[in-house]
Amino acid sequence: MSISKMNEFDWQDLKLFLAVARAGGLGPAARASGSSAPTLGRRMTALERALGVRLFTRGRQGYELTEDGRTLLAHAQDVEAAAAGVERWRAGTATRPVVRISAGHWMTAFLARNIEAVWTVADAWTLEFTTANARLDIGRRAADIGIRNRRPEEAWLAGRRVGVVAFASYARRTMTEDCATLPWIGIGGEAAITPSAQWLAAEHGEAIAIRASDPRTLLDLVRAGAGRAVLPCLIGDVEPDLERAGEPIAALASEQWLVTHHEDRHQAAIHTAAERVARLIGRHQPLFSGKTPLIRG
Repeated sequence: MSISKMNEFDWQDLKLFLAVARAGGLGPAARASGSSAPTLGRRMTALERALGVRLFTRGRQGYELTEDGRTLLAHAQDVEAAAAGVERWRAGTATRPVVRISAGHWMTAFLARNIEAVWTVADAWTLEFTTANARLDIGRRAADIGIRNRRPEEAWLAGRRVGVVAFASYARRTMTEDCATLPWIGIGGEAAITPSAQWLAAEHGEAIAIRASDPRTLLDLVRAGAGRAVLPCLIGDVEPDLERAGEPIAALASEQWLVTHHEDRHQAAIHTAAERVARLIGRHQPLFSGKTPLIRG
């Protein structure tokens, strides 16, 4: 890729490319970037034409990077890291520091529900949540703290095991006696990249009657009594209208790792936020691991 071609587009093109590359599809990237899926599709096509290379293989499973796409991803991440460094320097000289926490939908929902344990108005730093099922690159400073389901392998990342997350099937409380006859509700389209969505498709794909493109709609459908769905126990066991429709699914139990960059983990704001998140998850580990479902009635 020549420098002259690199000059034919701006940083905004790279930001949108990063969103699509990380999300693996237009739908999730649209939610992450604030642009519409049709707009992202047009911008990616225009970017490919400007560069004269094909960046993605487009299929039913989403957008998969080609070899040229992976090369551009590495360059774009370098630009992103440089821009983030400039922004952190500017923020440090003029405003409060920002701590960015990256996690999946359900973990972000848990942190938001317990925000007082993570951040207070007395803190001299700003908290920013980035909800993404695809991993953001902490090594290149796309986030400061990541909560992941596996130990980091990169040498420049520090990982801390904070617990285990269990999953089970859930249904509306009044319908669990007939759970075996209930249809399944699943995640569909470009968002179906999580282990729970893939497990359901593999084990009960033909019994899925309704699909949703986002976890919040999935939860709303189960609350409404449309069927049963796979949820993490940390969500399902605190929903007053839901009950487990089965035992925890052993194949979906996963470790939870709190990940930071080696060079940043001792910064005061990042260290404070990471310690608070670790303590919060630790206190709720019986809930996370599915060992103490709420007793209702």
